[in-house]
Amino acid sequence: MSPILITFYCLAAITLATAFLTIYSKNPIHSAIYLVLCFFSIAGHYLLFNAQFLAIVHIIVYSGAIMILFLFTIMLMNLNKENEVHKPRITRLGAIVVFVVTSIVLTTIFINSKPIAGEYPTTGEDFQSIKVLGKILLNEYMVPFEFASILLLVAMIGVVLLSKKEKPGK
Repeated sequence: MSPILITFYCLAAITLATAFLTIYSKNPIHSAIYLVLCFFSIAGHYLLFNAQFLAIVHIIVYSGAIMILFLFTIMLMNLNKENEVHKPRITRLGAIVVFVVTSIVLTTIFINSKPIAGEYPTTGEDFQSIKVLGKILLNEYMVPFEFASILLLVAMIGVVLLSKKEKPGK
């Protein structure tokens, strides 16, 4: 067995385990930590695909920014054990059954899949290069890139305004 295949299987096991623990954990902070570990293992998959830039962006965006927003949301909601509704065991058992069945179906699909034979049309340009990606992003896609940044800024301002508590006298 090649080292790349062993690495893939280890990353796949970590991804599935941390995804399951994210859903199954009772503590929301632990769930968020498991989700960060799942994101890092997915970034490892990107590295196996030789997509280094995508792996780094995935770590920065998801493990950094998105998870910080999740943690702030969890802290703003002030989740307490007393107020939390306990799910019956049948719900947990159903989640486990769905997880196992989905895993079996996906594993069967991956085992029985056949690679596409033939040549892929290529342009000869390396889109993994940060220089080429930056040129395309900031020349051809400048307007959508700026719209996305404005959208994120407006969303951040909206979250700050929504989470701001009003004083009792007003």
